[in-house]
Amino acid sequence: MARWLVAGAAGMLGTDLSAVLEEAGHEVTRADLPGLDILDPASCAAAVAGHDVVVNCAAYTAVDAAETDEARAFAVNAVGAAHLARAVDAAGASLVHVSTDYVVAGDGSRPYPADAPVAPASAYGRTKAAGEWAVRAECPRTWVVRTAWLYGAHGRSIPATVARLAAERETFGFVADQVGQPTWTVDLAHGIRRIVEAGAPHGIWHATGAGETTWYGLAQAVLEELGLDPARVRPLTTEDYPLPAPRPAYSVLAHDMWAEHGLEPLPHWRDALHRASPVLFGGAAR
Repeated sequence: MARWLVAGAAGMLGTDLSAVLEEAGHEVTRADLPGLDILDPASCAAAVAGHDVVVNCAAYTAVDAAETDEARAFAVNAVGAAHLARAVDAAGASLVHVSTDYVVAGDGSRPYPADAPVAPASAYGRTKAAGEWAVRAECPRTWVVRTAWLYGAHGRSIPATVARLAAERETFGFVADQVGQPTWTVDLAHGIRRIVEAGAPHGIWHATGAGETTWYGLAQAVLEELGLDPARVRPLTTEDYPLPAPRPAYSVLAHDMWAEHGLEPLPHWRDALHRASPVLFGGAAR
């Protein structure tokens, strides 16, 4: 079994990934601030030593705040990622770098392949795109794993927000004109494990829940899992709910490379939500 280092292990994905890897028999080092500071090259080098695989789950993910704090987002998502990748390469290890659907234009109508042009519309997307370029330049043994619409039991997420709103209000709205792929962090963790264990080719991989929906559709599905009337959520437009950062209208990512390399992709997003509900909502879900 491999020796893994998970950077950003205290976060929503890092927590589930560490648990999945440990359950599979891998030796896992969980690293986060203050023990590992990816803005410090020496800290990265010390943390990486002795590991076979490093997963970078550390990121600046405040999408709206990045519009006025792009320098800080760039420091973490690009410069910090480069520091970590350089340390990984020097140690002869491999890197998994977690990225996002925000790096594509988001104005298409068909799933984006892994080789689609990078054309981010937001500050957050620009910093993540820069990070993708940086880690691949610094460490050829890198899997860039793009994901989207993450939710899990160990962080803030839309399903948790829907459950809270349902307890507080009779009706509420969610945006119905943005299309994407809800992804459970546990499923993503297993996907990352499969890519690495299979020795799959390095490069860009898309790891999102299969299928597609809107935020409105996801909210309806959460209400169904809670045994509540999905009609309690009403559709909104992006204009109805303006935010500082532009959101992709359509950022569905294609999964062709999984079949090409004989790997099982992530399950359908609706199936994942059903399996995740007991973990997310406990006794609240039927």
